[in-house]
Amino acid sequence: MPLYKAYFFNIFNLVPNVMQKEVKMNENTKNKLEYDRLIEHFKTYATSSLGKNLIDKISPSPYIKVVQKRLDETKEAISLLSSSVPLQGVGNIQNIVEQVEKGLVLDCDNLLQVSDFLRGTRKVIEFFVEKEAYTPILFGYSKSLTSLKDIEDEINQSITKGRVDINASKELKRIRRHIDIEQGKIEEKLQKFISVNKKYLESTIITKRQDRYTIQVKAAYKNQVAGAQIDKSNKGTTIFIEPQIIQKHTSALISLKAEEELEEYKILAMLTELVNTKLQEIKINIEVIAEYDLIFAKGKYAIAIDAIMPKINADGYINIVKGKHPLLKGNVVPLDLEIGEDYSALAITGPNAGGKTVVLKTVGLLTIMTQLGLFIPASEKSHIAIYEKIFVDIGDNQSIENSLSTFSSHIKNLASIIKQADKKSLVLLDEIGSGTDPNEGAALAIAILEELYKKQTTIIVTTHYGEIKNYSKAHPDFNTAKMEFNEETLEPLYKLVIGKSGKSNALYISKKMGVPAHVINRAELYIKDKNYNLEKIERKIKKIKPIEELQSYQFEKGDKVLLLDTNQEGIIYSSQDKSRNAEVFVNNEIIKIYEKRIKLLVTAENLYPDDYDLDSLFVDFKIRKQERDIARGSKKALKKIQKEIKNNRI
Repeated sequence: MPLYKAYFFNIFNLVPNVMQKEVKMNENTKNKLEYDRLIEHFKTYATSSLGKNLIDKISPSPYIKVVQKRLDETKEAISLLSSSVPLQGVGNIQNIVEQVEKGLVLDCDNLLQVSDFLRGTRKVIEFFVEKEAYTPILFGYSKSLTSLKDIEDEINQSITKGRVDINASKELKRIRRHIDIEQGKIEEKLQKFISVNKKYLESTIITKRQDRYTIQVKAAYKNQVAGAQIDKSNKGTTIFIEPQIIQKHTSALISLKAEEELEEYKILAMLTELVNTKLQEIKINIEVIAEYDLIFAKGKYAIAIDAIMPKINADGYINIVKGKHPLLKGNVVPLDLEIGEDYSALAITGPNAGGKTVVLKTVGLLTIMTQLGLFIPASEKSHIAIYEKIFVDIGDNQSIENSLSTFSSHIKNLASIIKQADKKSLVLLDEIGSGTDPNEGAALAIAILEELYKKQTTIIVTTHYGEIKNYSKAHPDFNTAKMEFNEETLEPLYKLVIGKSGKSNALYISKKMGVPAHVINRAELYIKDKNYNLEKIERKIKKIKPIEELQSYQFEKGDKVLLLDTNQEGIIYSSQDKSRNAEVFVNNEIIKIYEKRIKLLVTAENLYPDDYDLDSLFVDFKIRKQERDIARGSKKALKKIQKEIKNNRI
């Protein structure tokens, strides 16, 4: 490994293979703690795609020395952000470097991007010249940068205004001088041609068609003008002709243009080769500038969220003072939480929607942020432990694909955590043991907590189970905490109180909602001794006659009924006959239906006034139907009317 490469490797990694090791987090942990959302928010503070790409690749480090150096970088970056850090405009030229590595010749635009990058690198080197005293880490990184001003100058002298400069070579200067001469001759002869042939022209404007200078001639006079037809208008009324008097100059110009293109290619190839000779230094510059962009993004992010540098340790001690979830907006209630000194496990109780889950997520994210080298939104008194593994079991992990119940999915995750957890692990468990029989769930939860405790993991768990609360109170290395809520309004306060456990909020809330006191008292007794009242109460049950014995209902005209076979509503036209069939008016017709296939909905007595003419229900229907038939020209309806008129006359 070259000396400069070895130096670069050491200053960024401290120890070999640091970049190969990262905090172990499965996708479940990342998803539940919204790790990707944190990274996306952080990325918005990077200046270029160099920094953004590097942010996508970084991961929390399990090494306390690496984490401390990352935090120190952030601290130095904050101290410099009041100055004008020359990173703005330093673009990502990685794709250009790849083109050079493939042997491609760079065009003018790509070479100018290289020049801009080299100038930006040089400005960064100059910026840190006087910063060694108070930013030793960031100054040290600048020592790995290489100023390549000779290449920068060569590119800028050879390329101006987006094209190869005329002074880039003597040959190019000669070619372009001849190009100017030929173009001058063409212009001069075209102007003479226009003045002589003006009466034949559609326009005096000179246009280029197929790289040739042409004059717009009226189609009717195309044979009156000496020259070659190059093109014509869409309607064919205008012919674009290259006058014969300029053809030899045009051919000469085309030849000179080809020479110019070849010479420009040689110059671009020479400049590309210059870049290629220093490609390794440029690649290192890209990596260092990317690191700078990431580091200053950390500083800008810290300022934006009003964050501080926490004290760190490798002893499992966490003391979050006035900490806030970094992704929550608005008036967030600060979190105070301590674990790892007098106890290594904490059981949090409290009402639903009281903030217990947010506590777990806050602890997890603040730990991850610290191990990324990010400052955290908390008090400067805060301590964060550095872990090699972070595990969470939060929320509903039900998997339809694997046909697992919610409980089974949680248990599968917990089984994986038990296998992998050790004394360098942080384990965050939400409502452990829920989703099954309370007695079994609580017993299983305690057994899991006991197993994790034996592995010396740092454990924070939320629960509703009184058994877990009692276990935590009894265990010498466990502690309890509660989420407070307003006892008057029953609203959560989202405040964690260490060393206390919540009372039965369910009973308290029930009492406030009006459940009788004797019922609440009995529930409290059952919680204590499980001595349930099993006294049997004798009940008198009124016997109901079987349906067969019930007297059948006699339908009346006008009753509203339901046809059980078709689920349609109808109106009784006539009650049951001897065969127990009733006539029902439904769908604009009267049909006979057996009584057991009809269900009474509303009696006619309850539907219509006492003096209502029930026959009008059906007469109106017949008249309306007849009117509709006549309107649509029904021959049958017309014959019926004619027949009625004839009968009336007789």
